[in-house]
Amino acid sequence: MVSVQYAESYDDRLMEKAVAAHFAALDIPRLLKPGMRVVLKPNLLMKRRPDAGTTTHPALVAAIIRALRKHGVEDITIADSPGGPYTAPLLAGIYKASGMEEAAKTAGAKLNFDLGTVEMRCPDPAVSPSFPIIKPVAEADLLISVCKLKTHCMAGLSGGVKNLFGCIPGLTKPDYHWRCPKEEDFCNMLVDLCETVRPAITFCDAVVSMEGDGPSSGTLRQTGMVLCADSPYELDVALCQAIGRSDEEILTIKKARERGICVKRFADLEIAGGPLKCFPDFKKPRTVSTDFITGAPGFLQPLLRPIVRRFLTARPKVDLKRCVGCGKCAESCPAHTIGITGGKARIGDKACIRCYCCHEMCPIGAISVEQNRLLRL
Repeated sequence: MVSVQYAESYDDRLMEKAVAAHFAALDIPRLLKPGMRVVLKPNLLMKRRPDAGTTTHPALVAAIIRALRKHGVEDITIADSPGGPYTAPLLAGIYKASGMEEAAKTAGAKLNFDLGTVEMRCPDPAVSPSFPIIKPVAEADLLISVCKLKTHCMAGLSGGVKNLFGCIPGLTKPDYHWRCPKEEDFCNMLVDLCETVRPAITFCDAVVSMEGDGPSSGTLRQTGMVLCADSPYELDVALCQAIGRSDEEILTIKKARERGICVKRFADLEIAGGPLKCFPDFKKPRTVSTDFITGAPGFLQPLLRPIVRRFLTARPKVDLKRCVGCGKCAESCPAHTIGITGGKARIGDKACIRCYCCHEMCPIGAISVEQNRLLRL
C-alpha cells in the first residue's frame, strides 16, 4: 500500500497531520514496541540548508519522531552516511546545516556519531553477497527510511530504494560504483542492499521535489505531497507515476520485478488517501537518452554498446570559472580519474565510468552533465 497525503508547505501542523494519516493508513503502531530501537534514515547527501531541496526536510523528520514518541517509542536515532568521508566532524556539520540537529533536539531524538560498521549478508544476492552497514542501521529493531523525491543522473530516481545507499559508510560508496559501473549492475546492487537492510516503512518528502539533473544540481518544483509505504519498491512505482516516468526506465524497479518482490504495474498498487498528484512534464536528467542499440541485430549489440557509451553517453564537465578546487569531486571519484591542477578540477575522460558522483558531490554546482550534441538536435 502507498499512502498519499497533501501538504503545500513544511508547516509543522501539516507535517503532523500527514504523518498521523500515514500511521493510521499503514497501521504503523502495530510495529512499535516499548524499549525498541528505531532508526530514521533521511537523505542527507551533503551540507545543504533545508530550503535547497537536496536533503530530507527536518520538519517531516521531526513530525515522525513526535508520532513515534506518542506511541511509546523513546529510543530514536537519526542516522545516515552522507557523501564524503564518514567522520564525526562531517556528520556534525551536515546535521546542523540540514536542520536535523534542531529536529532531534526539539522532537526528542539522538543524532548518530557511532562510526562503526557491521557486515550484513544479503539473503538472496544478485550482485553483492554482503555489505558493510553503518552500525545504528545494522543494530536497529526498526528502520524507517525518509527519502526525498529527486531525479538522479545515474539511477534515474532518488526515492525509496536509492535512499538506502546511505547505509553504506562514507567513501566505501564510490567503491560500489567502481565494482558496478554499468547502470543495470549498480541498480541490481541497490536492490541487494534494500533486501539486506529491509526498511519497515518508507516515507517520502515530496512537498518540494527536485527535477532535472538531480540529486543535488537540479531545479526545485512544488509537488505538494508526503507519501508513505511499507515497500520501498511500491513507493518508487508511485513516484515514477507522479513524475511521468515509465517505471521500466528505473532499473531498481525492473530488477525488483524480476525477483518477484515488486508489483507488476502502477494499477496494481493500493493507494490510500490521495489521489496521487502527477506531473507529466517533470524534467528528466540529461543522462537519459535514446537507446540506439535495442533495435540492432543481437550479434551487433555487444559491439555497439561500448561505442554508444563512449561517444553518446552524457558526461560530466567542469566549469573552470566556477570551480574552486575543493577536491570533493576527486574524493568521490571511484575511478580516481579526477585531479586538481592549478586549483581546478580536471576529469580524465577516457577513464570516466559515467557514475556522475562528481556532479552529485560538487558543493557549488560547478560540474554539469553534458549530452552529445547529436542528442540535442
